[in-house]
Amino acid sequence: MSTFERYLTLWVALCIVAGIVLGHAFPGVFHIIGAAEVAKVNLPMAVLIWLMIVPMLVKIDFSALHQVREHWRGIGVTLFINWAVKPFSMAALGWFFIGYLFKPYLPADQVDFYIAGLIILAAAPCTAMVFVWSNLTKGEPHFTLSQVALNDTIMVVAFAPIVGLLLGLSAIIVPWGTLVLSVGLYIVVPVIAAQLLRKRVLATGGEAALARLLARLQPLSLVALLATLVLLFGFQGEQILAQPLVIALLAVPILIQVYFNAGLAYILNRIAGEKHCVAGPSALIGASNFFELAVAAAISLFGFNSGAALATVVGVLVEVPVMLSVVKIVNASQGWYERGASETRSAPNETTARS
Repeated sequence: MSTFERYLTLWVALCIVAGIVLGHAFPGVFHIIGAAEVAKVNLPMAVLIWLMIVPMLVKIDFSALHQVREHWRGIGVTLFINWAVKPFSMAALGWFFIGYLFKPYLPADQVDFYIAGLIILAAAPCTAMVFVWSNLTKGEPHFTLSQVALNDTIMVVAFAPIVGLLLGLSAIIVPWGTLVLSVGLYIVVPVIAAQLLRKRVLATGGEAALARLLARLQPLSLVALLATLVLLFGFQGEQILAQPLVIALLAVPILIQVYFNAGLAYILNRIAGEKHCVAGPSALIGASNFFELAVAAAISLFGFNSGAALATVVGVLVEVPVMLSVVKIVNASQGWYERGASETRSAPNETTARS
């Protein structure tokens, strides 16, 4: 990991502060940028998100899906958390905390939209930052690669129905055309473009050429991430400064959701007897969110100044520091984890030997 990546938390914090300050100082500039949209899709944001996502997707070899068999326990746990637990647990947390417990302290006309933003945030598993988290936990790279490839494949068909279902339950009118457009623009098209680029580079220059390309693209992806943060917090700067209590209240269900899902995935992997190098990234993939897609979808569906967009931006605000804390917990508990996992793996063999 480069020095730049090691201090990513610092750069993220600086960009958040810069975005808030710039948005407060030059609101007119950000309003002009926000108005540059087609079919409710903001063009500058779309370009930045493409620059973030495509370099990450170029890393993914979708032929790696056959490696699912090698880590089937970890794959099964992560899929269960990502698609059967996380969107629905976030919806439940949103309804309880935002729709009930904190409702008297929130703007009444935005409550449903805050819940919608939380649901959108949780409905897409992380694809980009997962490689960073996995590296920090010394995770099994083939597991991480195959899990991300499988999640991206599922996300193409599952994201819109899950979001539509849960938003419908939240009494939000779902603009299906915009939702489907977001899936196509931020998932399908980047996946196709990245895989065509990967195939062409491998055909002309092999793995060495691909490694050189990724080395050039990686800084571009991180710069696009930081520029996106400046824009996002510039758009929401006035709201953030004016509503610090709202930001704090929205962060509560997000924090609970991250730690709950990470802990559940970690423990289920331990019970299943999976190796720590698989359980670590499994927990992190299970807990983290594809916030680039979430922010883009929320803005496309409800607009820059909506409560939904603000809720997803709060997700960005807490994502990096919270995930780094999960990394520390996973690494610090490796000894405890491996004692339990080794006992689970050896139990069937002992039973067989006695019989």
